[in-house]
Amino acid sequence: MIPESDNPEDDKIYFFFRENAIDGEHSGKATHARIGQICKNDFGGHRSLVNKWTTFLKARLMCSVPGPNGIDTHFDELQDVFLMNSKDPKNPIIYAVFTTSSNIFKGSAICMYSMADVRRVFLGPYAHRDGPNYQWVPYQGRVPYPRPGTCPSKTFGGFDSTKDLPDEVITFARSHPAMYNPVFPVNHRPIMIKTDLDYQFTQIVVDRVDAEDGQYDVLFIGTDIGTVLKVVSIPRETWHDLEEVLLEEITVFREPTPVSAMKISTKQQQLYIGSAVGVSQLPLHRCDVYGKACAECCLARDPYCAWDGASCSRYFPTAKRRTRRQDIRNGDPLTHCSDLQHPDNPSGTGLEEKIIYGVENSSTFLECSPKSQRALVYWQFQKQNEERKEEIKASDRLIRTEQGLLLRSLQRKDSGLYFCYAVEHGFMQTLLKVTLEIIDTEHLEELLHREEEGDSSKVKEASNGMTPIQKVWYRDFMQLINHPNLNTMDEFCEQVWKRDRKQRRQKPANAQVNPNKWKHLQENKKGRNRRTHEFERAPRSV
Repeated sequence: MIPESDNPEDDKIYFFFRENAIDGEHSGKATHARIGQICKNDFGGHRSLVNKWTTFLKARLMCSVPGPNGIDTHFDELQDVFLMNSKDPKNPIIYAVFTTSSNIFKGSAICMYSMADVRRVFLGPYAHRDGPNYQWVPYQGRVPYPRPGTCPSKTFGGFDSTKDLPDEVITFARSHPAMYNPVFPVNHRPIMIKTDLDYQFTQIVVDRVDAEDGQYDVLFIGTDIGTVLKVVSIPRETWHDLEEVLLEEITVFREPTPVSAMKISTKQQQLYIGSAVGVSQLPLHRCDVYGKACAECCLARDPYCAWDGASCSRYFPTAKRRTRRQDIRNGDPLTHCSDLQHPDNPSGTGLEEKIIYGVENSSTFLECSPKSQRALVYWQFQKQNEERKEEIKASDRLIRTEQGLLLRSLQRKDSGLYFCYAVEHGFMQTLLKVTLEIIDTEHLEELLHREEEGDSSKVKEASNGMTPIQKVWYRDFMQLINHPNLNTMDEFCEQVWKRDRKQRRQKPANAQVNPNKWKHLQENKKGRNRRTHEFERAPRSV
């Protein structure tokens, strides 16, 4: 129910549905999304339309993408509607979720409508069938008074009930229930489109959030695979030009199941999601997932969250903090976080550093993916003992993926430092620093075929400067994955087990044996269990 004026007798109830309507321009049936209205005080007619609606009108709800040559791509399968209340109760904002009924592609769209446009359509021309082909045309004849669809009240005509309406009004309403003009969305196009994905939208709820630079609508969108998308709608130049920023994509249910219901509680700051397998509860904000730096918090552009000087935490409009940083409209960390960061580390976080060993002529994968789905990944390579960095470009041996960098057929020249950067809104942030060391085949043979009886200190030093401890660890690892002489896993495990038993039997020369320890064990021999025995055994050296 949406009020029409200050008089409660003018209030109307709106219906959102879809139906198979026969279109005069096409043979067969087409699915149309509809918005319908009736008066709250509709009691039916006196002699005609008895016990039936007399003020019912319907109009087509359009959600399409304008295409070339005037051919639009329509989303006609209406799935869900959410009314966002504003300061004026007579003019809420309507959010609607649509899917396509096309057999060519699979897609979803979200359109936003204003009540002013809806009322303008219901005050426009009625749809009328006319002409040799019995097509839909706007009705050009005389419209009876009071206008069909008008509520009986003192505002229009002074009718007390729909039973008092003239017969010509009832007759016209029965033969002209549809409006000729459709209801177009704001800006005449969807605010969000997703096509060629393995899921479709099913539900939507919206929360209006106060941020540092204004109010923003945060959309929570349910899908048919049990996930929820968290999207913020950001105006660009004007309110009619909106940018949709995906904040999170959350998997709610363990097994894929369509989200069939969603409710939002701004008081509890919780989102409730229903499906055939159960009900789930999610917080509206999870600021800690955006990282531990001012730049990451600012680039997230989440109206719920702001940088408080120490962490990315919940934003409260009433709180007064000088160090609070938030920029939803532009997401500019260079302006808002420059005074909070160290010059040597602009991101403000501890840089993740890794050392990876690769074998010549084999392949390796350097994993690096930014938290933000809007960031672009940029790779640079620095050779050992060199200052200059060069950009890594895709080739037959280097394949860039969304998850990282794949190096095929490693060569000795691939040894060096690899830097992974995330670039977003002109801000470059270092995510990862990888030191890649390539082990040549000759050195690999030395590691694999070294004498078992020899001391680890006698092993020749490698050209890449690996320590003896690293060699022992790497020998076991390479034997496990690529030993040419071991045919089964059992042979390798038995070899490692025998070597470790022999090392434990060899006591160091400077070791001091505590006689009280063995005396204590002998006295408690009957009472000790297997777990105590394992605890007293010397640990492995690797």
